[in-house]
Amino acid sequence: MNLIEDLKDYLGFAVAGNFAGHLNAAGEADEFSIIKTKEEGAPKGLFPFYIKGHNSFLGTYPLCDDIILTHEREADNLQIEAEVALICDFVYEDDKVVDIIPKYFSAFNDCSIRVQNGNKLSTKKNWGAKTKGISQDIIPIDDFSENGILSKYHIASFIKRDGIVYDYGTTCSVKSYSYFFHKLKNWMVDMLNCQEDCGPLEELGQFLKYAHSAKGIVIAAGATTYTDFGKKNFLKKGDEIFVYVYNANAHSFQDIMNDMCGMDTYLGQCSKLHQIVK
Repeated sequence: MNLIEDLKDYLGFAVAGNFAGHLNAAGEADEFSIIKTKEEGAPKGLFPFYIKGHNSFLGTYPLCDDIILTHEREADNLQIEAEVALICDFVYEDDKVVDIIPKYFSAFNDCSIRVQNGNKLSTKKNWGAKTKGISQDIIPIDDFSENGILSKYHIASFIKRDGIVYDYGTTCSVKSYSYFFHKLKNWMVDMLNCQEDCGPLEELGQFLKYAHSAKGIVIAAGATTYTDFGKKNFLKKGDEIFVYVYNANAHSFQDIMNDMCGMDTYLGQCSKLHQIVK
């Protein structure tokens, strides 16, 4: 299975504001302040990052597993966004999504432009080919609930710059997401069908007509918060990006550090993404 090729036939959406504090750390809280949610702490909404066949930048396939291309836009302040990607089947009836079925998960880098220009969030999420990252180490989801395997996993992210490793995002449990498991799934179905145009977010019904030909949906579940280094340091050519989604019951944080530093470490229950910025 070549995941990068297979996902060209999937729709790509991501969740905004699903980790407490991320929007503030990313400098996006003001843009989202006009969006009211049904309950405090809920994600702000969904945004598209890839719609196959769309006649805009969204029709450009952005996923890659080994590099991030800046397309000479380093001045726009590019940042890693370390996330869990859910690779999902879906049921589409009467022009509506009626169910989403997460089948696999993977480490994801929802790499983003941070320059605030008042445009829709999606315009900062896909600025060309190979501007997003997904690991080919996909892990089957046994049960998308608190009782399933995903509840044991943590997310960690790092940059190696000039030979020095820095924590980029705070290491978090997947269970730290504001919405996850059935609550997230039900919320995503509702957002895909009902989200309206507001502030940085778009009405999503316009994209669902492309669901007829899609094999599935990739959902980036939301980015972790940043370390102090991550808040202040944007991507440069030559940086190495590492995102790990790992079973914290099977692997220690030190195991992850050892692997990143080149030591021979067995990570049998881990999805690892390693990209070089070019």
